Amino acid sequence: MRNFLLALISLVALFTSLSLPTGCANIIPPQGGPRDTIPPVLLKASPANRSTNITTTRLVFSFDEFVELQNAQQAVIVSPLPAIPPTIESKLKEVYVRLRDTLQPNTTYTIDFGTAIKDYNEGNVLNNFRYSFSTGDRLDSGRIKGKVVLAETGKTDTTLIVILHRSGADSTIVDERPAYLSRLNGKGEFLFEQLPNRVFYLYALKDDGGLRRIMGDDQRVAFTDGSVQPADRPEPITLYAFDLKPKSTGMPASPAPITTPGIKGKPGGTAADRRLRYTNNLSEGKQDLLRSFELSVEQYLTRFDTNQIRVYTDSGFVPVPRYTLSLDSNRRKISLDLPWRENTLYRVVVGKEALKDTLDRQLLKTDTISFVTRKKADYGQLSIRLRDLESLARRVGLSGTNTRPVLQLTVNESLVTAAPLGPDGLFKRDLFLPGTYEIRLLFDQNNNDRWDAGQLFPRKQPERVYLLERKITVKANWENEFEL
Repeated sequence: MRNFLLALISLVALFTSLSLPTGCANIIPPQGGPRDTIPPVLLKASPANRSTNITTTRLVFSFDEFVELQNAQQAVIVSPLPAIPPTIESKLKEVYVRLRDTLQPNTTYTIDFGTAIKDYNEGNVLNNFRYSFSTGDRLDSGRIKGKVVLAETGKTDTTLIVILHRSGADSTIVDERPAYLSRLNGKGEFLFEQLPNRVFYLYALKDDGGLRRIMGDDQRVAFTDGSVQPADRPEPITLYAFDLKPKSTGMPASPAPITTPGIKGKPGGTAADRRLRYTNNLSEGKQDLLRSFELSVEQYLTRFDTNQIRVYTDSGFVPVPRYTLSLDSNRRKISLDLPWRENTLYRVVVGKEALKDTLDRQLLKTDTISFVTRKKADYGQLSIRLRDLESLARRVGLSGTNTRPVLQLTVNESLVTAAPLGPDGLFKRDLFLPGTYEIRLLFDQNNNDRWDAGQLFPRKQPERVYLLERKITVKANWENEFEL
C-alpha cells in the first residue's frame, strides 16, 4: 500500500511538471541586433574603376546589399558635362548608368554620385563615391581647388555651383554649357580632379533654374580675372561672389489704384482703409541715443511736408530748436535727427496733411508719437584695436597699401556701425549699445565707406570683406576693450 501511494504521488508530480509552462516553451520574438548604419559597399564595377581605352557607354555597379537611388538626375555629376543627361537606374543590388553622348577620344570621364545611392532598408547614404575611366591610354591628373566667399559679408553660400569653361569670351557664361561642374562642401570649398592639361575659365554662380548659366540679373556670380590652369598640386583659388542686382532698387513706379471691398471702384474702402499707417523703429518704446528716429510707410510718399511735422520735448511741449527731417530715396522712410538728451520725453507731432502716399492715403487726424530716450548707463564704452591690417588685406588677395580698412559691426546680418580705421587700427566709442556683434573688415578701394558690388559686363571684381572668427559682447555701463 505504501509503495502504491509513493508511486501515485510521483505520477501526479510528474504530470504537474509536464503541464506547467517552461522557459523553453515561451515564444519570444527576436529582438534583433544594432541598427545598420553602414552604407552600401561597392563589390564590383564594370568596367573597373580607373580603366583606360574604354569604348562602352554602359556602366554597372554591384553592391553588397539592396540599393535605391534618390534625386539621381540632380545629385550625379558626369564630367565633362554631357549634352544629353545619362540614364541612371537601380535594380536590386546594382546601379546602371548609360551615357547617351558619344564618348570623346582621349578624354578622362568622372562620375560623382554625390548622395544619390543609399541602401534600401535603412537609407544609409553612400557619400563621396566617385568613379572614373578614360577613352585614351591614360587618366588625366590635373586638379583645381579653392573656395567661394560672399564678397559683402565674408561668409559662404554653399548652394552655389562652380563651373569651368573652355572659352574665355565674356558671353560664354550666358550662351554656353560649361565643360565641368563642382559643388561646394559645407565650408564653401570646391575641387575639380582628373582634368586635362589645358586652360580653363572659372566661375561660381547661383543656379536655381538648373541651366548652369547666367539667365538674368537676379543671380549671384563670381569669377577669376584671367584663366586658370590645372596642376597636380594646385594653389587654392578664392572666388568672391556678389549679387548682380543691387539690393536697393530705387524709387518704384506708381502702382495702379487698389480697390478694396469697402467702396467699389474707388481707391481705399472704409475710412480705416484710407488711413495712412506707419511703423517706427523704437525698441521697447525707447529711442536709441545713437540713431535716428524713423517712420516707415508701405507705399512711397507723394507728399512730404516738413512744415507740418513738429518736435517737442518734456511734458510742457517745449519746441526742439534744431532737428533735421529727411526722406530716403525710396520715399518710404522718414528720418528725424537731433542731438538726443538722455532719459528725456520727446513728442513728434505729425499734421493731418503732412503725408500722402500713392494710394491717396493720409492721416485722418493729427497724430502724436511720444517716447523716452535711453539713459547713458544703458550703453557701454567700446574700444577695438585691430593689429596687422596689411596681413588681413593679404588674406583677401589685396595689398594693404591701396585699400582703406573700414570696421563693420553687425547683428543678424544687419550693419550697425561702419567706421574707417587709421594706421593704428583703433575704433573707439564712448556710447555703444550692448549686445553681441560680428566683426567684419571692409577693404574700401574707392573711399566711400560702403561696400560696392562687382560687374559681370564689363568685368569688375567686388570690394572684399574679411570676417573675423571672433565675436564680441558689449556690456552696459562697462569699459569694453578688445584687441584682435
